[in-house]
Amino acid sequence: MLAGLILVAATLMSEIHTFVVPRAAQTRIPRFVFLAMRYLFRAIGWRSRTYEGTDRLFALYAPISLLVLPVVWMTMVATAYTVVYWGLSVGSWRAALETSGSSVFTLGFQHPQGLAATLVCFSEAGLGVGLLALLITYLPTMYASFQRRERMVAHLDVRAGTPPSAVVMLIRYNTIDRLDRIEALWEAWEDWFIDIEESHTSFAALPFFRSPQPNRSWVTAAGAMLDAAALYNSALDVPRSGQAQLTLRAGFISLRRIGDFFQIPYDPDPSPTDPIAVSRQEVDEVLDRLEAGGLPVKSDRDQVWADFAGWRVNYDAVLLGLAALTIAPIAPWSSDRSPPFHRPPVTRWGRRRASVD
Repeated sequence: MLAGLILVAATLMSEIHTFVVPRAAQTRIPRFVFLAMRYLFRAIGWRSRTYEGTDRLFALYAPISLLVLPVVWMTMVATAYTVVYWGLSVGSWRAALETSGSSVFTLGFQHPQGLAATLVCFSEAGLGVGLLALLITYLPTMYASFQRRERMVAHLDVRAGTPPSAVVMLIRYNTIDRLDRIEALWEAWEDWFIDIEESHTSFAALPFFRSPQPNRSWVTAAGAMLDAAALYNSALDVPRSGQAQLTLRAGFISLRRIGDFFQIPYDPDPSPTDPIAVSRQEVDEVLDRLEAGGLPVKSDRDQVWADFAGWRVNYDAVLLGLAALTIAPIAPWSSDRSPPFHRPPVTRWGRRRASVD
């Protein structure tokens, strides 16, 4: 009976940490479910060698895993109470199982005898109803966070193209004479980064929910905005933007804390001269494009490279790691240099190490 009570307590604490506690908390049961489903989807995904096929498959990964989770919890509760009923001598193992199933699903066709068994029956029924109630309230809150996230991603689609590109966005703002109003964009995305830091660690399934459009991703959108802010302050011959710096700091702090939750490796205190995934040649090519687009580019390209790399190093590794983890669509300077989903072995939460060479 003691083993059953311990299993009930462990299941209850898992539910509380997942649904109630408003902070990042890793629990074994959800992690096991999502990891097992990840292996299953990866096994099915071996048949698809195109991104479109992979995207269609993994669009189902998070929703199905989230629906499997309460089934696992209910099974654990039913199993745990079966042990408890058997310990209370309600009958054979079959009788204990029937009593537990009748109670957790509130069917009421099996009534235990005795005060202790009746109280246990009431507690199991309340736990089963409570779990369903928590799930019902959990889903709307999570989908509200998803909608807030995707609204900004869709806005970026208009400004930076598909896939999102920092260069395209800066050139487009300059072409329509709105470069002097870009401060409002930095401020909006600072709020967005703060929002996803909270929501994507409190709701562990949310990072894996894919955008409605297959070529959109919250990870590539984050990378494009951070690169745009870094280029704006390091490459353009305009007054330095304090708001862009705040957006950069909010961005890499947010990505790091999400990365911490999924145990993505990165250097928490990098040197500005540490290597990054973007090469000096790529930055020079971007500067040429910005000049061709009519933007004022600083003449000292060595300093531009040093300043840009000094910003990029703060979010480079964790950005690539999240792009690999979520199987993001190909986008410049982020998922285009993350490993394909079918190559590296999956570890905890399906994490894959991303190269920063």
